[in-house]
Amino acid sequence: MSDELFQTLKDFPTPLDESQCVFYNKHELLICGGYEQKACYSYNILKNEYKFICDYPSDLYLVGHCVVKVVDNNNNNNNKDDNEIILLSFGGSKFRKRHTLIMKYVSVWSNISNKLNKLNNFNQWIPFTDHHNHPIIIGRDENHNYHGARAVISGSNNHLLFITYQLKNISIFDLNTFQFIKHCDLPTNEVISYHCFISKLENGQKQEMIKKNKQTYQMILFSRYTGLSIEYNENNNTFQFHQLSVYNDIALLRYYAYVYINDLILFFGGWNGQFDDIIISKSIYKYLIEENKWMTFQSTLPNPLCDCIAILNEEDNFIHIIGGRDDKNITLSTHMKTKVRVLDPSQLSKNEMKFINQYWIRILDLKLGWIDDFYNIIFKYIKMK
Repeated sequence: MSDELFQTLKDFPTPLDESQCVFYNKHELLICGGYEQKACYSYNILKNEYKFICDYPSDLYLVGHCVVKVVDNNNNNNNKDDNEIILLSFGGSKFRKRHTLIMKYVSVWSNISNKLNKLNNFNQWIPFTDHHNHPIIIGRDENHNYHGARAVISGSNNHLLFITYQLKNISIFDLNTFQFIKHCDLPTNEVISYHCFISKLENGQKQEMIKKNKQTYQMILFSRYTGLSIEYNENNNTFQFHQLSVYNDIALLRYYAYVYINDLILFFGGWNGQFDDIIISKSIYKYLIEENKWMTFQSTLPNPLCDCIAILNEEDNFIHIIGGRDDKNITLSTHMKTKVRVLDPSQLSKNEMKFINQYWIRILDLKLGWIDDFYNIIFKYIKMK
């Protein structure tokens, strides 16, 4: 069943674990370094090929770093290439050199890439600096450890970086003012690292909240036996925490891959964190957010896996899973994908949703002003099936 569920793609150019990845556009996936691995690549989905982008600086030792895609709210749009995105990478501890770097990326598959690289430092990691060109290091102090940290970007202007990290910390860094604006201890006795941390402000929810002038943002965290719904109020800079149920089997695991899709989170593999009795999982779990309910799939990964990366392509609803370590502690270069609807038939891709909308509009001759409500109607109908 696993072989039918997952499609094997071209191997990554080198064995890889503890990596980070983001989508540049619907056809290009960026894979940024890994454990003791400094190389960054672009994967072209249509070509099933990789291209080298750059290396991290030679003096860095990457362990459980973070990479997020940011919105450049301070840049003059007249000076910004429409094809450019900005990546932020940070990590380290007092035992490993801290880093905070950015990359202005344009597609290595495009014709303009080489020219821009030479002129504007594109497609290479450079220091993160403030408005006066002073280097900025994201880190509260030298004692804080960002190995295995997780981060999301949210806020009314996509300017707030939320970081969850060892031992049980959550911090907010303002990307506009280059300052930490909030620190808090999470209500847990667990060591928070290599965990699940997602923001629910996706899939158009932010626009709806702005219309309602409601600046409260929700995040979800799972780490071993800890499950938390985290609400942050931007107006008064406060957190609220609510306990969530945690499935006993996944509570034993860390170092799993996960993806957030609409009302659910999917978890792939993981390691129990023990060295004397090592268990590497090949299980797939599903957490239903609104129902606060867990499920285990009968289908599994093709082999036990931990420290891999998983990312969703919203256009075609395929989940890509790259690298990781197996139960023999061998670092892998495998790349596979699976269709979300195979795991959850209620999930539709953007393309599938558009096709259904276009068909129903033609049949029912609906006015286009209904289109937002119509998306919601279809989604609720599918969830009931």
